[in-house]
Amino acid sequence: MESNSDQPTEAQESNNNGNACIDNVENEEPTVANPSSPTEKDDKYYQDAKKYWSKISPTVDGMLGGFGSISFTDIRGSEQFLKNLFKLKPAPGRLQALDCGAGIGRVSKNLLMNSFERVDLVEQDAQFCAKAESELSPSGKLGTVYNVGLQDFRPEEDKYDVIWSQWVLGHLTDTDIVEFFFRCTKALKKNGIMVMKENFTNTDEVEMDRQDSSVTRPLQVMKQLLTRGNLRVVKEQRQKDFPKGLYPVHMIAVRPIINS
Repeated sequence: MESNSDQPTEAQESNNNGNACIDNVENEEPTVANPSSPTEKDDKYYQDAKKYWSKISPTVDGMLGGFGSISFTDIRGSEQFLKNLFKLKPAPGRLQALDCGAGIGRVSKNLLMNSFERVDLVEQDAQFCAKAESELSPSGKLGTVYNVGLQDFRPEEDKYDVIWSQWVLGHLTDTDIVEFFFRCTKALKKNGIMVMKENFTNTDEVEMDRQDSSVTRPLQVMKQLLTRGNLRVVKEQRQKDFPKGLYPVHMIAVRPIINS
């Protein structure tokens, strides 16, 4: 995550944390190909992820699965993508953002707090939440830190200009990710945008990582889930300059198909 949150490799971000890990590199032993990802709510699926992340150090390197060195490149790519979103017509506002799968707040600290007046975080690991609060409180821009997994998170309606979700959606089942998308459409303000930054497979198969209880989906599968969740793509870009051997990482900006 960046606990569910930040993961750039081919196989692993934690159940709903926002500093995602780079996930396992391609062809790592814990990764197995499956024709589809989990579809129904599965308590063991979520509990296994929670257990995995509870053992991870609350550091940037921990959040990124040992690939802490890519953090600068990751943030630089996200900054450019976000700047381009502010050029859209209509553009999203700059008041309130939500960091999903926030981990220790790496994305909030280095990206979102530079563009928004207030940032809320959602993170399922209590240790990561505590670290994020400690690190981000001095900024004066920290809003509420929600200690809950995305599958159970119910955001306030009409609150956020931008919802940023990074390296965490692989920890949600298909059913839960669609429901999460629906809730996000209601949480966005007028002209609001949701951004997801995730690993995607190079094949047409969903790949499961049993080590951290997550899946890496093909890009087309994610787009199908977005449509089911009442979201349409307005901008898409692949992250550049990551080390070879990692999963392709794409940033996708979406807006509601039908405003709630």
